[in-house]
Amino acid sequence: MAAKWVVQSVVEELLGSDEPTVRLRTRLEVLGEPAESKRIKALGEEVRRSERVRMLLSERRNGVPGCHPYAKWYGAHWVLATLADLRYPEGDRSIVPLREQVYAWLFSKGHMEYSAKHETYSGPYASIRGLVRAHASMEGNAVYYLHALGLADDRTEALADRLVEWQWPDGGWNCDKTPKAHTSSFTESLLPLRGLALHSRERGGPFRESVRRAAEYFLERRLFRRKTDGRVISQNFVRLHYPCYWHYDFLFGLKVMKEAGYINDERCAEALSLLESKKLRDGGFPAEKSYYRVAKSSKSGRSLVGWGGVSLRKMNEFVTVDALSVLAASRRSSLSGGNTRKRPK
Repeated sequence: MAAKWVVQSVVEELLGSDEPTVRLRTRLEVLGEPAESKRIKALGEEVRRSERVRMLLSERRNGVPGCHPYAKWYGAHWVLATLADLRYPEGDRSIVPLREQVYAWLFSKGHMEYSAKHETYSGPYASIRGLVRAHASMEGNAVYYLHALGLADDRTEALADRLVEWQWPDGGWNCDKTPKAHTSSFTESLLPLRGLALHSRERGGPFRESVRRAAEYFLERRLFRRKTDGRVISQNFVRLHYPCYWHYDFLFGLKVMKEAGYINDERCAEALSLLESKKLRDGGFPAEKSYYRVAKSSKSGRSLVGWGGVSLRKMNEFVTVDALSVLAASRRSSLSGGNTRKRPK
């Protein structure tokens, strides 16, 4: 019973958050309230009007930020991805110019060819030993947020087709131009899986099979272990972050497994147990590291807003919502939905 009250106590704290996205996602993803309810829709409007969203969109000039769409983490690509994660309301035409800037980039000749300057391959024709070397996380992320924000169209389908075409035999994707590279990359594979999982709900067919193969790539590795010897692939994979952007950690992996319908696969069990082991005494979860810094200067890796900071002893609301959402979907949470009760004195 004590554990149940701890969970309910932290949920009460999240429901009292100053962040509307935290309150919305707690009700929607942790308590299971219907997306069509008046309360959820009202919270969506609060997200739209929030100071966080205002800051994320504050650098628009003529409808778009005055930088490359992929500028980390303030370009249009990352702004749209962030809005999708915040549960920004679908179908807002005011952000269509950001979509168009992203499309112009992803369908440009420069994106589809080898870049000698950056020594990277980013197109469907960069095939080495029969494997396409592409930054598939870019297309994968775009497919995800275009659907999540209600902005998808025929060009989204073309991006999804591109991902299916580029998929490696082991189920993932990789941008490694080294000829001997033959295994997919976690960081290049998770966002394509996420995008195709959402896309396949609408289209089915070959997309569904691509989702299954991509999920299997992660599940075979228990979401953070090498397939060959079982060792942890990277220590960053077993730490908690928010946001992850294009980076990988096991909670982000679990989040995508939930979205793709694989959270109850037995091979997620170890990652779920690892997540539970990181729970703080108050029932929340910390951000153990970060990939951003809040800054106004146009430097790579800057964020226009903060995300709760990093502390091994203090709950991070954004990480906690992700964690409780995953645990609720896996039935490891003691919450059954509905109203929370006051903790007894």
